[in-house]
Amino acid sequence: MPPVPSQSVELIVAANPDENSRLPYLIRLPMGAGLLFATSDVWPRTKALYCHRLDIADWPDDPIVVDRVELRSCSRRGAAIDVVAARSRENRSQLVHTMARGRQVVFWQRPKTRKQSRPGVRTPTARAAGIPELDIIVDAHERYPYTFADKPARTTREALACGDYGLKVAGQLIAAVERKALSDFASGVLNSTLKYQLTELAALPRAAVVVEERYSEIFALSYARPAAVADGLAELQISFPTVPIAFCQTRKLAQEYTYRYLAAAFTWFVDNADAATVFEPTPATHEPSSAELRAWAKAVGLPVSGRGRLRPEILRAWQDAHRS
Repeated sequence: MPPVPSQSVELIVAANPDENSRLPYLIRLPMGAGLLFATSDVWPRTKALYCHRLDIADWPDDPIVVDRVELRSCSRRGAAIDVVAARSRENRSQLVHTMARGRQVVFWQRPKTRKQSRPGVRTPTARAAGIPELDIIVDAHERYPYTFADKPARTTREALACGDYGLKVAGQLIAAVERKALSDFASGVLNSTLKYQLTELAALPRAAVVVEERYSEIFALSYARPAAVADGLAELQISFPTVPIAFCQTRKLAQEYTYRYLAAAFTWFVDNADAATVFEPTPATHEPSSAELRAWAKAVGLPVSGRGRLRPEILRAWQDAHRS
């Protein structure tokens, strides 16, 4: 079968000829010369599908066509591609370009999937623990921090020894919350950087990790083995029982959890000031250069790119290993 002409108004699904790929299908969209992606299913029914972009030249000369979907329209809208099929059910979907761990990724989803990712939940406006205004410290390395704009909270930027959001009393860190997107969380479990972070968090009186996704989405991962991530998570929770890991489904709910967790930690500390022991990890006195840090990471087996900006987790791992 010759390649599909660019004038085609069909979305074509074919079997992926690459037997080593974990994405068994190819989808070809009729845009320009054609857009080609490898993905895990023929249509996004109950969840968003990760799509790996391929060159149109990778379309097989003799494809095994699984499905042909006649389209009413296929048009680009900003960072998304809207796809409308000429059928009464399962007719609307969207390919969304987004960023994850510093690289561009594509997800194929339906309107129902988008609604599930943005649940119609109204978070309460009541003050947490009755605190008129909570002073929250945001780590200086946090690129897109929570603003807590709808909360009685005040934020300041400061370098934290561990965690992305913290609470200090008399200049000492008494509680911290580490924020994770699912992709960052999964990679941290697999490459052990999360273990380094939990080691530091466990040294605080109170600490937690918040994940901006549902736990069930671990088993929908296409770029990592779900069982390995789930087993690694369970092992970390056994090793660090004092640091809870909360799956909060959305960024908004994760912010809500962070605010109320820190408020509860403040109340606990005030009520137990005599019994509470405060220990804040001491940052290393020497900050290594990027070249030194990259060489050290490779030597200890941490995954690191050959160039570009290093992830904050690498510096934290170095500080943990070199702390006296």
